[in-house]
Amino acid sequence: MTAESVRPLITEARHVWAAGGWAMYALALNSLVIFGMGTLILTKLTVKGLFSSPTWAWRRWKRHGGRARGVLGRIIRTAMASRSLEEMEHYLDQVRQDEIRPFDRDLRVMKISVTTAPLLGLLGTVTGMLATFNALATGGGGDKTMGMIAGGISEALITTETGLVLALGGLMYQYALTRQHDRFGTHIEQVATLCMQEWKQSRSERSARGFEP
Repeated sequence: MTAESVRPLITEARHVWAAGGWAMYALALNSLVIFGMGTLILTKLTVKGLFSSPTWAWRRWKRHGGRARGVLGRIIRTAMASRSLEEMEHYLDQVRQDEIRPFDRDLRVMKISVTTAPLLGLLGTVTGMLATFNALATGGGGDKTMGMIAGGISEALITTETGLVLALGGLMYQYALTRQHDRFGTHIEQVATLCMQEWKQSRSERSARGFEP
């Protein structure tokens, strides 16, 4: 797209923004919270190993031991260094709190913002209708009164539409992030299961060889 083709779109967007009234600023702030928080959650999940494979991390630890990389590799390395099963379970519980709970909090904030979007749009609808009724009550007729009525109706419809669009987009984004969050939690549980199975198996083998009672 060239600058000449974009300029009319920008002009139209400014016109729609101005027609929406002061509620558009609240909706803009709300959209920043929704999509800003969503982007932050996705970034943190990616950094923590969302797209890493627990099986691959486990195989790497089996081959290279202490050279296991990433969040999953660190969890495996630390868990397998536990001196008892109880110590390992305590560490894995702490991992669940440190690695998963913060995302639950962030997703709740995002959910509240998504829920707020249509309510802010409804608030803009009310103020727009108030402006319309005020024009009907105080106007003396003619083009000026019709312009005030049209402005109030435009404000009501624009804010309503904006709130609904934000809510729909935010809801789909939140759903996708919730799926990825559940996927990351599954990775943690798979790693925990592999570590506990390995620890129990190694202890059974040592007992069978007579190294433990």
